[in-house]
Amino acid sequence: MTSPASRIPAREWLIAAGLIVLALIPAAAGGVRLGDVAVGMPTAATARFHADPLPLVLHIVSALVFAFVGAFQFLPAFRRRNTGWHMFAGRVLLVPSGVIVSVSGLWMTAAYVFPPIDGPGLALSRGIVGIATLAFLAFGVRSIIRRDVRSHGAWMIRAYALAMGAGTQVLTSAPFAIAFGEPTELWRLVQMDAGWIVNAIAAEVIIRRMHARRPVRAAA
Repeated sequence: MTSPASRIPAREWLIAAGLIVLALIPAAAGGVRLGDVAVGMPTAATARFHADPLPLVLHIVSALVFAFVGAFQFLPAFRRRNTGWHMFAGRVLLVPSGVIVSVSGLWMTAAYVFPPIDGPGLALSRGIVGIATLAFLAFGVRSIIRRDVRSHGAWMIRAYALAMGAGTQVLTSAPFAIAFGEPTELWRLVQMDAGWIVNAIAAEVIIRRMHARRPVRAAA
């Protein structure tokens, strides 16, 4: 007999693998920061984390849960064959971890003293992204309560895309850093915003393609 896993297209497993790899990039950096905090030897760059480690710990742990669980929530065949898991993971893992990611990110933006390169423009962007992610999660929950599966999926994709910005930001900033060294405050803002913008555009493209393939159905 063919197992349920084997009936899921290889393309979907590749998508999940790609999302997990994207999540592992900032996760590795987060693990280094947590290890530094655990060792208890602050430097000028990490003193803020040692002084108040709770939001950092919450942010990194919840981001890992959100990224890894979300990687499987948006795979159509996997979702259809694992409806119970999809509902459980969404309610118990994905939405709560997404809220914690957003709130802890806003907390760090407001409470931490960031280096000069992370200027007020980047703080504003972080605030907008955190609030937008919370809003998208709320819209997603409201949509599924109303049995509007189409809107639910769209809002959750948008929330996931913004939360995954940290992975894309490595790709939008690393080449510049390798070629030119540490960026200015302006270029740091451009590189970070580029990660969120790329993900937001990708989310809208995916949503449009999904809606084009699937006609609107009235809720039962």
